Amino acid sequence: MFAITNLIVTFARLLDLVLDIYFFIIIGRAIISWVNPDPYNPIVRFLYQATEPVLRPIRRVIPYMGGMDISPIIVILILKFGQWFVVKTLMDLAYSFRTGGGM
Repeated sequence: MFAITNLIVTFARLLDLVLDIYFFIIIGRAIISWVNPDPYNPIVRFLYQATEPVLRPIRRVIPYMGGMDISPIIVILILKFGQWFVVKTLMDLAYSFRTGGGM
């Protein structure tokens, strides 16, 4: 049972790391959007390619707020919810297996 516990803990930590990295990518995209970046810059292209598939659907649902794009804020809230709820739930599940609680 310890192998399943360690697998769940590893998956939770990896998910937490990926969500942290994507959080900073979203922050970078938001900062880049404040200036007029060179669209041919590889970093700018990476930021747009990495974030646009997530931001576009949110922009369709939430109306444009007078020159301010709040879709990165919504994505950040979703990412933080994922970290605070999903990752924490996985960790608690793993520790319940470790102590013999199981499901």
